[in-house]
Amino acid sequence: MKKKVGIVVKEDAEAKKKADQLEHWLRSKNIDIVAKENLPPGRRIADKDKTCAPSDLFCVFVLGGDGTFLSAVRWIGDQHIPILGIKFGEVGFLAETVEENLFSAVEAVLNEQFVTEERMRLLVFVTLKDKEIACETVLNDIVINKGALARLAHIDTFIDDHYLTTYSADGLIVATPTGSTAYSLAAGGPVIHPAVPAILMTPICPFTLTNRPLIIPDSAEIRISLGKKSSDIMLTFDGQAGLEITEDHTITIKKAPCPVSMITLPDQHYFDVLKAKLRWSGGRF
Repeated sequence: MKKKVGIVVKEDAEAKKKADQLEHWLRSKNIDIVAKENLPPGRRIADKDKTCAPSDLFCVFVLGGDGTFLSAVRWIGDQHIPILGIKFGEVGFLAETVEENLFSAVEAVLNEQFVTEERMRLLVFVTLKDKEIACETVLNDIVINKGALARLAHIDTFIDDHYLTTYSADGLIVATPTGSTAYSLAAGGPVIHPAVPAILMTPICPFTLTNRPLIIPDSAEIRISLGKKSSDIMLTFDGQAGLEITEDHTITIKKAPCPVSMITLPDQHYFDVLKAKLRWSGGRF
């Protein structure tokens, strides 16, 4: 059966040039191609790209950094379509390989010399006075963030309907293990292996220094609302789309039923990738 693949490319001259070469090479092998236009992240949820990947794709190749990868994941949606990231950019925690290995990696995938790793996602519901206004799925995180001139955000947080705390902070990150190496890590959160069934909550610059990052089971449901007189607060989904929220909004977060199928290639090890990205010492003494 003839294969059809998707290609998502970063807005970058070098990446686009390599993508053109890849498309020509794929067509020479009688592979059908669906190229997705990679739109920049939209500030408003209403502005988000609503297109969806064809259900008959064999896989999706992403040429770019983590932002491009997250855009491609949103394009795939809840479909079980394997995805492979090829790094073209400064940040590449989600990429499985680099530009120099592009054609050998793609050939291995086309020859089905790969396995997939299921990465948990979060399902996020936003209601306004009991009316659902948004339902999003994220691979990395959702972030509640105050504006540059806003006062501290006061974030009432419940886990399984049990009151946890009110974070007084610049914001709050709720992340998957995959997202633990993204914004949460920069905010002082721990690195969590993708196979660990957990959800990570990391306050951003908390006023109370004893408010530390918290790891909870992935079976838990988190409910969040803002304290009174909150203003200039933004909720973002994987850094790709967002909406302004007030004390009238309620955010509910839980494990999504459909994970992302990330392609892993032979001889790639999570801890080797982690050490390289974080520039840890990898030598033996």
